[in-house]
Amino acid sequence: MGKLGLYIHIPFCKKKCLYCDFPSYSCMEKYMLDYVKALCLEIENKCKGKRFNTIFIGGGTPSYLSMEAWEILKETLHKVNKHEDCEFTVECNPGSFDKDKLEVIKTAGANRISIGLQACQNELLASLGRIHNFSEFLKGFEMARNIGFKNINVDLMFAIPGQSFEQWKETLEKVSNLNPEHISCYSLIVEEGTPFYKMKEEGKLALPEEDVEVKMYNFTVEFLRDNGYKQYEISNFSKEHKECKHNLIYWSMDEYIGCGASAHSYFNNIRNKNESNVKRYIEKILSYEDTSVEKHENSTKDNMEEFMFLGLRKTNGIRISDFKSKFNVNIYDIYGAVVNKYEKLGLIKIESDKVFLTEKAVHISNTIMSDFILE
Repeated sequence: MGKLGLYIHIPFCKKKCLYCDFPSYSCMEKYMLDYVKALCLEIENKCKGKRFNTIFIGGGTPSYLSMEAWEILKETLHKVNKHEDCEFTVECNPGSFDKDKLEVIKTAGANRISIGLQACQNELLASLGRIHNFSEFLKGFEMARNIGFKNINVDLMFAIPGQSFEQWKETLEKVSNLNPEHISCYSLIVEEGTPFYKMKEEGKLALPEEDVEVKMYNFTVEFLRDNGYKQYEISNFSKEHKECKHNLIYWSMDEYIGCGASAHSYFNNIRNKNESNVKRYIEKILSYEDTSVEKHENSTKDNMEEFMFLGLRKTNGIRISDFKSKFNVNIYDIYGAVVNKYEKLGLIKIESDKVFLTEKAVHISNTIMSDFILE
């Protein structure tokens, strides 16, 4: 029996970061209460008769929701049927929460929070368009610990414009000294439609050279390993048994329900995307219209491709026996040529029942994974 996750999207931000291409919006606070009321209706409707292994409230900035909005959402979250060991994460950004708000988030049922830091140097935070400084992050982290959160993730970013290797090293050292249970380390990707993309096009974005980015990533893996963090996915590191169970649902192709504007679902073999316009989303919910704007029933081919390129993100890779039981065909009959090609190049390793990427494959993982798309 597969696991089931619930993703809830909060699209509001105090200020949009310069690199962000997520469906999140600033200056839309007037919709906050109506949005949460509509969201609660969708949660109650979609979650009826289901029991969840994980809940993840992401954004945007969920901790930017007003106290009144959180109180309304809390009542609905209490009605959601959860497994006893349900992992319940809320994303929080420094500068958008205080002790009272964290208390409400905890009483709503959250047992894990994810704090977006990105870097510990204030000049880099300002250049990214973040609303906080490093001391506000430290204060927020300590606050979360004092309130009783025993499972905290910190989001970090490397290959930031103007960032030196030494600055990245300092960020890792300072964050690991706080001993969070989980650290996510993403390299900056300049996405189309963002202010950073425009700056890059105009030659105004001083990104680190590729060899510096590779050095940063290699150092990250070694440094965090030496400090008690196991790498279990390309960008994610955790203490023993503290992997993010919700993200593992995505990478293992288990099912999840998405609620809120722009939220995605994968349930009963159907991929679904919600309306992204906040105002239109509220209107659709209140008039009992279908909120989905895209629906796609996965073919066996779709599922095979996704099983491979999502599963290979995990350092443990995929199990040959799982492929066989899921698709009733031997993995080598479908992907033998690709697997053998990369095994010979030392980029894929096969160990008893497992197929996984080697350490040196990570830098070109997107190229490798694209080879698993079937013609």
